[in-house]
Amino acid sequence: MTQQMSRSSSDQRGDADSHILSVAERGINPAPVTATTQATATTPASASSQPPASSQTFFQDFSPEFSPANAPDDVSSRHARHAARAAHAAHASGSSSRGGAPRRSASASSTSENAREWLLWCGIPVLIVLLMRVFLFGFYVIPSGSMLDTIEINDRVITTKLAPDLIKLQRGDIVVFKDPANWLQSESSMGSDDLIKRLIGLPGDTVACAGAGQPVTINGVAIDESSYLKPGVQPSDFAFNVTVTEGHIFVLGDNRANSADSRYHQDDGSNGLVPISDVLGVAIVRNWPLNRIGRLNSHHEVFANVPNPA
Repeated sequence: MTQQMSRSSSDQRGDADSHILSVAERGINPAPVTATTQATATTPASASSQPPASSQTFFQDFSPEFSPANAPDDVSSRHARHAARAAHAAHASGSSSRGGAPRRSASASSTSENAREWLLWCGIPVLIVLLMRVFLFGFYVIPSGSMLDTIEINDRVITTKLAPDLIKLQRGDIVVFKDPANWLQSESSMGSDDLIKRLIGLPGDTVACAGAGQPVTINGVAIDESSYLKPGVQPSDFAFNVTVTEGHIFVLGDNRANSADSRYHQDDGSNGLVPISDVLGVAIVRNWPLNRIGRLNSHHEVFANVPNPA
């Protein structure tokens, strides 16, 4: 019996040895097999749910990247990759937000530049027009017919304010002036205290007319006013003789039959004369209506032969 058991043990060892040789010939480490045999004999049934050591060794030998020992490293790698992607996205977002400020700043700068250009192209011309309106030109609507046919009712005229301060007044100028002595009581005004007439006599001149059918004379010389008098109208329906005092002018309307001018106000305290200081400007252009736009003629040639006052 003892010999049989001994032989049986020897046979078992021989079988084990042959198994080792067989496994070794296949290039598989025989140690795990022995460990597995021993573990199988000694491990309780409750531990059978864990993978055998031989399976772990097999994965370690042939597929290291999928082995359970490498699993924590893969999880860590995935976490590291996710963290890197998150950091990269945050960096890109920060760069975008930082880059947005210059774009917003550039947009604000563009808006400011557009506003400056608008001021240059629109504001400055308006300012120039206002300055010209205040210091250089006057704009008037003519409501009466005292200057027919040179200026018709509701015509609009532009005056230069450079006269009389910078531009010397001349005979024949069409002047706009302040009402010197309530002349507007007998004539329609220009919507203000201003009137418009033609300058006939300068300081020192003697302006006279012998009556109906007779020409006006200046310093004894008759003038031909047919170029601007309304057709069919006499130079004066009555006689007058006035010497223009220093600092004043003598004025008449082109429509003498309907003009309350210097002839009609010889009892106003100034002998019907207009102070030069009341002159607001000389009319130079008619700017309305469109079909009558043009320069207003002063007809200086009419007075070319008038001598200087003695």
